Parts: sequence; C-alpha cells; structure tokens
Amino acid sequence: MSLTPERRYADRLEEFTDRHAFLVDLIMVLALMGCATLGGSLTLPNADPPDQDKTATVLMGISCLSLLNHRTHPRTGVVVTALCTVAAVKAGYLVTPLLLAPIMGALYWLATLTDRRTTRVYGLTTMLAVTVAAVFADSMNHLSLLLRTIGPFFWLMLPLAAGRGTQVRRAYLQSMQARAEHAERTREEEARLRVTEERVRIARELHDVVAHHMALANAQAGTAAHLALTNPEQTKKILTDLTGTTSSALRELKAALGLLRQDDDAPGAPPLEPSPGLARLPELVSACESAGLAVTVTTEGERQPLSPGVDLTAYRIVQEALTNVSKHAAAESAHVRLEYTGSRLLLTVTNDGPSRPEAAPGRGFGVMGMRERAQSIGGELCAGPRPQGGFEVTTALPLQPATHLAEGTTP
Repeated sequence: MSLTPERRYADRLEEFTDRHAFLVDLIMVLALMGCATLGGSLTLPNADPPDQDKTATVLMGISCLSLLNHRTHPRTGVVVTALCTVAAVKAGYLVTPLLLAPIMGALYWLATLTDRRTTRVYGLTTMLAVTVAAVFADSMNHLSLLLRTIGPFFWLMLPLAAGRGTQVRRAYLQSMQARAEHAERTREEEARLRVTEERVRIARELHDVVAHHMALANAQAGTAAHLALTNPEQTKKILTDLTGTTSSALRELKAALGLLRQDDDAPGAPPLEPSPGLARLPELVSACESAGLAVTVTTEGERQPLSPGVDLTAYRIVQEALTNVSKHAAAESAHVRLEYTGSRLLLTVTNDGPSRPEAAPGRGFGVMGMRERAQSIGGELCAGPRPQGGFEVTTALPLQPATHLAEGTTP
C-alpha cells in the first residue's frame, strides 16, 4: 500500500514525537505560553485594559506548566487550565483564541488520550465554566450575549473534535496493523500447513509405489527360487515378470520424484506421465498372479467415468490392499469387487487366508495411507478381519471429489 507524501510526513512527525517526547512537549508549552501572553494584552476598541498587567502571564504560566505532564495526567491539565482561564476572564482579560490556547491544548490532549466518557464529562464541564465566565465578564460587555456565548463554546469545541478525530485515526491504524500482522501469521500458518500436507502426500505416494513393487518383486523372486529346479519354464516366465515389475517400479518412482523437480514454467519441460487408474487393473492383476496370488475382479452396475483424483485413489487403494495380502496373509487368492451405485463407487478387496505368523499388524502405514487417500476426496474406508476368516478392505468413494477437499489436494 503506497503512502501519500502528507501521510509519510505525519508518520515521521509521530515517530519524532515518540523519540523526543519531552522536547516536543516543552516546545509546544512554550508556544502556548506565548499565545496566551499575547492574548492577555489584547482588548476591544475603546475598552480599558485590566489593572493587573502580570496576572494573565502568571495564570497562563501556571496552566502551561501543568501541561508538561499532559501525557500521564490529562485530566489534571484540563482542571488546572480551566481554573486559570476562568480566573483570567474574571480578572477582566478579553476572551480570545490566543488566551484560550492553553485550555484548547489541554482539551485536545484529553480527547486524544482518554475514553469518550471522560472526554464528554470534562469537556462539557470546562466549556460550560468558561462560557459562563465569558458571559458575566466585564471585558465582554461591548459584545452581544450571542457572541459571548457562541465564541468560547465554538473555540473549545474545536480541540475536542480534533482530538477525537486523532484518536479514531490512531485506532484505525492500530486495527490495520493488527489485521496485517494477523494476515501475515495466517499466511505463514497456511504455508506450513500446505508444506505438511505435501510431505504427507509425497510420503504416501512413495510408500504405495515402493511398498507394492518391492513386495511383489520379493514374492516373484521367492517363487522363482522355489521353482528354479522343478519348473524352469515357469521360473523363466516369473523372472521375466520380475523384470517388468522392477521396471514399472522405477518408472513410477521416477515420475513421483520428478514431480518434486518439475518446473512447469521451464521451456522444453517433458510432459508428466499420466497417473495410473482403474484402467491398469489388468496389469496389476497379472503382476500379482506372477507372484503366486490369484486375483479376480468383478464389476457391478453401469461403469461411470471417474475424475482423475478419484481414479488414482481407487487404483492406489486396490494396489495397497493386494500388497498387504501378499505381505501379511497366507492366501493364494483375493477378490476385488467394483460396484457403481448412484454417485459413489464401492470398492471391496477380500481374501480368505489367515495372517502369517511373522506379520505384525497395526505397525505399518498401509491401512492408514488408504484411509487418508479416501478421506482426501470425501470418501470412507473400513479395514479389518472378516468373521468367516481372512481380511477385508471396503471403501466408498464419490465419483467426483468434494470441492472443498479437492482444492489444493493432489492424491
């Protein structure tokens, strides 16, 4: 936000005043003293000056000295200046803006430094006292009653209005500064939140890629070692599939890491590889079968198009569920069921085998990652043992992700 020259000068003046408060107060008090002294020497035409030549100077000197502590005692300054001004008017001095300069300064600082109720009580009392003194002063006999009333009232109203305006301006600037600081803190918190979400997303993606392919490669290698002597042809086929598995793992790992290095604005940047989806289920089933896990896939309902995020989430959940079957269950088969119902896709992955003795359920990130993926697009996921034996993963995903969840989230 650009500042006008007047605003910059006002800010600099306030900074100088804060750094040299006593010096500024002393200069202002001396200026008010000079104005009051000059005002005490003024009279109306054809009017006799007061007999006490030094009375105004003494009274105004006392009132100005009380203003040196106006920052800490604004009420005291108003009371002292009001008493001195009323005494000067009673002594026969003409009520002019110059004579009222000390009390006008006191009222301005009162309105600037105190609350509205205090300003109203002290201000109205002071204005009434000075106005009544001016109405009955001998020095104002040559003026009409209207001028004797309106004049002091108008001149004392000005500093109250100016002080109130200054207080409102300061409150506005403080609120703007507070809002700016709050916006800055909110921006930093949002940035940290986005970084955390991105770290979780990358960790989840790498876990799905590495865990699945490594578990599959381990199973394929173990099967090949077991059949090496008894079935060379089958061993050769499994080793060929193992090469495909590791190549696929390298491609997906390269794509995931490439997202961290990808600069979309860089000229000549290679296009990103499309994210996997349910269309690649046959490849996943074939890879599992080469590792000794027979997978059947059934589809119920009319197949409907999925958004890229939902398609990727559904594929990753099936991939992770089948990986867990290979790693943690002594099962030879698994079943994947896709059911399109209305605006949701129901995914179910089941197996009938018992858990392996060496498996440590609850210590991995597989189920947690699947649940996070489902929730990131507005879905739900349940995973647990089946009553009739085995394990089941069930998830319900919307065909189109929820807008407030999909924005800023890349599954």
